[in-house]
Amino acid sequence: MPLTRAQKADIIEQIGAKLDESPIIYLTNFSGLTVDQTNELRGRFREAGVDYMVTKNTLAQIALDKIEGMDALSEHFAGPTAVAFSDDPSKPARVLKDFLEDEDLERPELKVAFIEGELYEGHEALEELSKLKSREELIGDVVGLLLGPAQTIAGSLQGPASTLAGAIKAIADGEGEEE
Repeated sequence: MPLTRAQKADIIEQIGAKLDESPIIYLTNFSGLTVDQTNELRGRFREAGVDYMVTKNTLAQIALDKIEGMDALSEHFAGPTAVAFSDDPSKPARVLKDFLEDEDLERPELKVAFIEGELYEGHEALEELSKLKSREELIGDVVGLLLGPAQTIAGSLQGPASTLAGAIKAIADGEGEEE
């Protein structure tokens, strides 16, 4: 059953809102996947906190036309297209890479990843993006770097402080014996 104009307008609005809100957008070619494989992939994306949806290219392009700065994505909405929306550049790449390895498949393939205004295309880009650290991992690294010097300083201060206290005590004990 064909979509009504109102339904199409709603879909365009939904797609447009997601495209506008998401800093990370992955376009994939999902052709050749079975229903079970598609459901498995959707479940993995959901577990990772990534929104994943199949789109009608014409409706997605209409939505893109309304958003400034996303013209470069327009040409990639051709053929079977599914879109992954995320706040983390590595999560969709990791899900796709793990799925491809676990299922021993060549699809879904990355058409393009749109990350903070830059385009990354092809299998090589998927490999590199999957190696990026997540936001949580980067925060952990920064906290570790910030705590490291403080712990080193605290340890350094404890050593001389105890030595200094011992020296002062020895001097005080020595002075008391002379009198």
